[in-house]
Amino acid sequence: MDWLLTLSSIDQRLFLTLSSYSQRLALQNPAQLISRTGDGYLQVILPIVLSQVLPSEQRMNFLTVVAIAFAIERGAYKVLKNSLKRRRPPQFFPSFESVVEASDEFSFPSGHTCAAFLLWTVCSAFFPILTIPLLLWAVLVGCSRVVLGVHFPADIVAGAVLGYSIGQLFLFQH
Repeated sequence: MDWLLTLSSIDQRLFLTLSSYSQRLALQNPAQLISRTGDGYLQVILPIVLSQVLPSEQRMNFLTVVAIAFAIERGAYKVLKNSLKRRRPPQFFPSFESVVEASDEFSFPSGHTCAAFLLWTVCSAFFPILTIPLLLWAVLVGCSRVVLGVHFPADIVAGAVLGYSIGQLFLFQH
């Protein structure tokens, strides 16, 4: 268990360093805008809009993959978050105040990042031209959550891995 404590300590120090750096660069306002794009609306609207350009035989497959993958992702993310119960940065550092109010109590994994990486994974499989823009967006959503002070870097990595993995699992099956 010493390795787990070491990793947690590194994660906390990295968070404090990144938080301090982002405050000096005044990244909070752009981070709030980017974070809002990961609130879930885009995960619903983008697949619906994109599906309209697919041939009808692919349209239902795409929307089915998106719907089932997101249903599994939301369940897995909530089970992990409520089982592991990792406290958010303001609970670890009482003198630290996050820029935004988190939507739930625990931080691991990042739900915003998980959903963003799932959207990237599934959409880029059907629309390769969107691979780079959606990957950039997903990375920025994850980074914004650290800048806003509601997640540690490891929460972002875990969310990215979980979202990508669930997306790949459902793409592999369809």
